[in-house]
Amino acid sequence: MSKTIIRRSAAVAALLLAAHGAWAARAPEPTKPVDVKRFYSGVWAEIGRRSMSLTDGCVAGATRYTPVSPDRIEVRDTCRQGSPSGKEKAIGGPGRIDDPGINAKLHVSYRLFGFIPLGRDYWVLDHDDDYTWFISADPLFENLWIYTRDPHVDAATRERLVGRARALGYDVSKLEFPAQP
Repeated sequence: MSKTIIRRSAAVAALLLAAHGAWAARAPEPTKPVDVKRFYSGVWAEIGRRSMSLTDGCVAGATRYTPVSPDRIEVRDTCRQGSPSGKEKAIGGPGRIDDPGINAKLHVSYRLFGFIPLGRDYWVLDHDDDYTWFISADPLFENLWIYTRDPHVDAATRERLVGRARALGYDVSKLEFPAQP
């Protein structure tokens, strides 16, 4: 293969990768500041999410945040297999706030089975001023989660939060609403 063909192939590959990045959907940039002490502490109930293999069969999802320092948060995600009284499934790891000042971008370094690294980025796209709910997504807007402090939300509240996710540009037809305890 000639050097010219290799160079042209590399140029075409680079253009395709750049184009993909430009066309790929992105979550809106978080702009609403998050109070680290109020937000990243305690338990949040997962009332809505996009289905993914990691959560197949999981209900009663929750995330516990424990502050370690101003920009470090310990994260523990749990759910129950099959029913709210089923066996607990959990994964956790250290989190790092990637946008100090706004505090809405969190990178968590999970360990599957205790040793397989799995990094995830979560962006808090919106939250209420009283910190009773929030909506987060990954940066590519493939996954979205709706959390509340109280796992028991009425239908009107859930629809209002789904409407907010829709207004942010997310395809809410992809959401599922697992049973809560």
